[in-house]
Amino acid sequence: MNNEYLNRIQASVQYIQDNSSERITLDELAEHSHFSKFHFSRIFTSIIGITPIAYVNKVRLHNALSYLINTDRKILDISQLCGFESVATFNSAFKKHFNKTPSEVRGSDRGKNSNNLLILGNMQEELSIPPKYDEYRRPNTFLRRIWDMNVSLKELPSYEVAYVRHIGSYLDTHMAWNTLGVWASTHGLTPMSQYFIGISLDDPETVNEAECRYDACVTLPEGFDKSDDSVVQFKTVQGGKYASYQFYDKVDKLALAYQSLFGNWLPDSGYDVDDRPCLEFVMNDPSQDAEGKCKVDLYIPIRSRLVEVKG
Repeated sequence: MNNEYLNRIQASVQYIQDNSSERITLDELAEHSHFSKFHFSRIFTSIIGITPIAYVNKVRLHNALSYLINTDRKILDISQLCGFESVATFNSAFKKHFNKTPSEVRGSDRGKNSNNLLILGNMQEELSIPPKYDEYRRPNTFLRRIWDMNVSLKELPSYEVAYVRHIGSYLDTHMAWNTLGVWASTHGLTPMSQYFIGISLDDPETVNEAECRYDACVTLPEGFDKSDDSVVQFKTVQGGKYASYQFYDKVDKLALAYQSLFGNWLPDSGYDVDDRPCLEFVMNDPSQDAEGKCKVDLYIPIRSRLVEVKG
């Protein structure tokens, strides 16, 4: 992987490890490592393998286990020292992760218990960036050439769109598309003349699934009368430079495509993801596809990489 990119990921990892006892926000982490706030969670997860929030909790649990084994501090004090909101939250997270309560660890001869020490050592190793990640992401590898063949750079204009917002699981967006489709048809807006674009506004890894927002959009011709707003809303989708990738698979595999793009193509591309949402140009109707697959042109917003962070 590009060393500068890896240094920025390492900077966010180090920031978490140094400040795990404090409240840490995604905006803080993104700012500290000079990544897009809008996409930081996806960038971090694609490389570390777990979300920033999950990583923060893992660091806190590692520190808590160390305190339990190596000190006589009270469990209440340990929960506060490690950044947990309450001792109840701490006990619940600890039990879920280790399948033991803090009290059970404290009562098992602590440092003399080889299993506790083994778990502590393994967690320390897990908290570092996976070494294999950098080993196989080297310039000019076969994998890199494949990605370069399948990703193209495009400059998109801004689009005026009508949209129907869906709030809930991204696997249920068909309801918004059905509503938009009926409205678009009555106004003469068809796939032959306009683009149909899906926009995911939240990261389901950091936002409750029931609260995730998704806009099913259709582009509008110049001069379109926007007075009919009983079913749809209107907005401008910002243009600019995008990395484009053609996806054709079941809809539940879309998240894997994003993870691969962010984890495999982006680090060595010379670009950073920009603070605009990704665009999903819908190219077919999955219900009419012989295999039930969706054909989507993914557009990831990018900007030239200018920042340099010293490792």
